[in-house]
Amino acid sequence: MYVKRYYSFWMTVRWSKFSLIYGILYSFVIIVLYEITSIPFSLPWQPISVIGVAVAFFLGFKNNSSYDRTWEARKIWGAIVNESRTFATGILSLPNSNLPFESKKKIVYRHLAWLMALKHVMRQEKTWEHNLPVNKLNFIPGFIKEYYDGIYAEIERYLSEEELTELKTHSNIPSHILKNQSNEISKLKEEGFMSDYIHVRLHSLIGNLYTHQGMSERIKNFPFPRQYASTGLWITYIFCAMIPFGLLDIFEQSRALHYWLTIPFSAIIIWVFFLVDRIGDYSENPFEGGYNDVPISSVARAIEIDLLEMVNDENIPAPYKTENGFLM
Repeated sequence: MYVKRYYSFWMTVRWSKFSLIYGILYSFVIIVLYEITSIPFSLPWQPISVIGVAVAFFLGFKNNSSYDRTWEARKIWGAIVNESRTFATGILSLPNSNLPFESKKKIVYRHLAWLMALKHVMRQEKTWEHNLPVNKLNFIPGFIKEYYDGIYAEIERYLSEEELTELKTHSNIPSHILKNQSNEISKLKEEGFMSDYIHVRLHSLIGNLYTHQGMSERIKNFPFPRQYASTGLWITYIFCAMIPFGLLDIFEQSRALHYWLTIPFSAIIIWVFFLVDRIGDYSENPFEGGYNDVPISSVARAIEIDLLEMVNDENIPAPYKTENGFLM
């Protein structure tokens, strides 16, 4: 996630430079052919503008839908922050309990293992995402090692060797961590360390965590419908292909302007439409580790710091630093 006030103009141009370059080259070819052959390449602008209005409406719908996915993901992880603090506080402040502090600490640690596991699961690559293995994280190099070390390198600190080995036999590690957490809570109830009410309340919190995990998985595992993403791209191509012909019709009839001005104006219009499409395209998948993602790693690290401070842990990691204006 970019955390400075604005992307600079040149950052925006660099991010979408190919559509601008191709727009210039395409328009240049059209005008050169018109200059050489004198064939009437121009088309009336009115029908092209009608298509442009339709494309703009469709891109608006696509971008709104993409933004909804990103904003929902941020709300889900905001709720995980609240539930994590509530759960840890509930465990550490069990009333009238002779439960040793180390046992409470073990439960908090297991919750952190669930959080880290969920974070890594959300970062797994999908075929519809913008997977760039070589330079995917070049904009935030400090995060690369953690990303490629994987899930077990981060959760092994918070789980016993026996539990970690058992988890490796399962496909959905976060779900099984919550299952183990639920079993631990039930065991403590049977041993008399908590009342029925607290037992039900803690299970309710675990149920909420399952809900938030499922909502995150829904966004991660179900792509923005491909028919909408594909249609938006192809109609943008069709409209942009017509732009030089329509502008040529305008500029060749003007006494004050020359038809060679078709090139810069066409390139700018093409760039703008593809830029808008690209913004929506990069907002569809808020967990893929891209420029505009929800910073779930930073959110998870903030929760980790809070909970480790609650249990007086001596090895508390530092918050993630902003690199090149980005947080992960």
